[in-house]
Parts: sequence; structure tokens; C-alpha cells
Amino acid sequence: MHQRTRILVTGGAGFIGRHLCTRLVAEGHDVLCLDNFFTGTKDNIAHLLNDPHFELMRHDVTFPLYVEVDQIYNLACPASPVHYQSDPVQTTKTSVHGAINMLGLAKRTNADILQASTSEVYGDPEIHPQPESYTGNVNPIGPRSCYDEGKRCAETLFFDYKRQHDLGIRVARIFNTYGPNMHPNDGRVVSNFIVQALKGEPITIYGDGSQTRSFCYVDDLVDGLIRLMNANESVTGPVNLGNPGEFTIKELAELVITETGAKSDLTFHDLPEDDPLQRCPDITLARQTLSWAPTVPLAEGLKKTVAYFRDHVAG
Repeated sequence: MHQRTRILVTGGAGFIGRHLCTRLVAEGHDVLCLDNFFTGTKDNIAHLLNDPHFELMRHDVTFPLYVEVDQIYNLACPASPVHYQSDPVQTTKTSVHGAINMLGLAKRTNADILQASTSEVYGDPEIHPQPESYTGNVNPIGPRSCYDEGKRCAETLFFDYKRQHDLGIRVARIFNTYGPNMHPNDGRVVSNFIVQALKGEPITIYGDGSQTRSFCYVDDLVDGLIRLMNANESVTGPVNLGNPGEFTIKELAELVITETGAKSDLTFHDLPEDDPLQRCPDITLARQTLSWAPTVPLAEGLKKTVAYFRDHVAG
């Protein structure tokens, strides 16, 4: 019988964490899911609780952790503006103290560790699409900075641990991801639009709707994370993981209306501070080093996501 890999997923009861834990258990690993349930929910991982190879631990990554593991996926951090701005100091602590604690654990156990970083490290980019070599255009003192700067500092720590301790690190820069199990009130554009459409409410667009985003279906993203974790150790990243297909916010709203069959009108409001006008990954590096590219088109992914929300919001 093969030796099961012991894998720690911090933030494992969150949106992406839930899908990652499910996939890792299905692949035959022992998975320890860590979450403090600030934004994650037990409902997300309820289907795994009776599996003997899955374990749930309530814990905050800003405190040290002593467990034995072979791999660590560090996903813990509120990732939507509504949540990360509700306690910005704690958001920064989660990224920075959390990275220090998980890197310390990886160093002690000689585990490979992957950091879930973000496209937010590019700020409001002046280069389009964004390659990993671009160092960004970021405001360090704005309302979004707790998240942007926390994630940038976490990347710094990861590379310093590699240089100083020769730790096996991976850094993924995650672009907009969507799919079933998104939090209905997380303020993200896909979940906002779907919930508003299913309730027959007007769809709220900030700005004129011409700003663009790229939307990656969660199964594609999880596949990229696992490929990065198990890639040759020379592949440290940062590696962009996202869908290079670019859509305006207005196009997304129209797709959601079509998919839900809603009669919603579009309403336009002022753009929030530091909201980037363009966000799109250059995934050349992921294609070359991980043989990875997303496969689920937006219309197909939206169909599955709308079906989930229809059951959980409108039902």
C-alpha cells in the first residue's frame, strides 16, 4: 500500500480550500483542514467529516501550530474586500504572522509549502496582461492595503525562508476564481450578480462596467495549485494561476442574466477606491512549467455556479 502524504490545508473550510481538500482526499491523501471559521464554514467540508483520512481542526494561523505534515497549502486569509476590510489589522496579521508560523512549521517538518498569493500584489496594473516579472502599482496606505501588502509581505517571507533555510516553497498568484460554495455575501462580483439575479433585484455595477476581469473556474484553479505543489523543486514561482479570457463587468452581468433567466436591470454606482480597471493574468509561465491552462469556459462554469446558488440562496 502506498504511503499516504500528510497534507495540511490552512483555510481549508473556505471556498477554494473546500475544493482543494475534497480533491486531495479523493486522491488518497491524509488531509488536515485548519480553519478559524472567520469566513470559512463547517458546511463547506461537512461531506468530508466522516472520512477517516480527513481531519478538521479549529485554529487561527496567527498562533503557532505543532503537527507532523509532508505538505502545507497556506490558504488562510479572508479574500474578499467585504471580509478583509472588516478587520484590516487582523487581515495583515493573518497574512504575515500566518506565513511566519506556517514557514516555521514547514522548516521543522521539512515539508514543502505553497502560499496562496493573489493578483492583488499587482495593484492597479499599468502593464496588461500581468506577467510575474511585473512588480506592481500598489497603494500601501489605502483601504485594500491590508490584503495587498499582507500578501506581498508573505511572498517576501517565503523567498527569504528559501534563501536562508533552503525551504521547498511555492507561490501561486491567484486571479479571480469562482464556482460552487462561494460565500453568498462575500461581495465578489460573480456571487453578487448571481444572488441579485436569482432574487430578481437590479444588478449593481460599479463604474461604467467597462473594467475587465478574468474568471477562473475553481476546479481549474485547484488543478493548478496541485500541479505547482508537486512540480520540480526548481519551480518556486511566483506563478500566475487564472483564466486569461477577459470579460468586462457588464458582459459578466449580461451572461448571469441569461443563465439565471432573470429580468434584472443594471444599475451603475461610483467605483470604489483603488478598484483596478484591468486584471488579467499572463499564464505563459504556468503553461511552460506546469503544463497548466484553464479548460472550463465562463458560460459552463457559470451554469454550475448558478445551479449551486439556486439550491442554497433562492431555495
